[in-house]
Amino acid sequence: MRRAQASYQYQPLPRVATDDVLEHENERMAEELSGKISTLKHMSIEIGNEVRYQDKILRSLDDDVDRSSGFLGRTMGRVLKLGKGNHNYYIFYLFLFSIFVFFLLYIVLKFR
Repeated sequence: MRRAQASYQYQPLPRVATDDVLEHENERMAEELSGKISTLKHMSIEIGNEVRYQDKILRSLDDDVDRSSGFLGRTMGRVLKLGKGNHNYYIFYLFLFSIFVFFLLYIVLKFR
């Protein structure tokens, strides 16, 4: 370090800063600050627009989910009502249909 040397003597820098130089520096810093403030203002406006757009999308999605859940609830009610009926042969018919489909697939894939 320079101060550790024995021959070093402290000499302050000469002050040449006048009022004009300080005023010019203040104006430059004020312009920089003004630019940053306008950038922040623009960004906050864009963020607000994006928030409104996202809110609109979420409300639309919420409405779609409500409609779908109502439709799904009615469909499940019908399926449960059908399952509680006295027609117990539906599962048997479904099983026979699935065996028939698998048999057809087997034939088609084997003789291809």
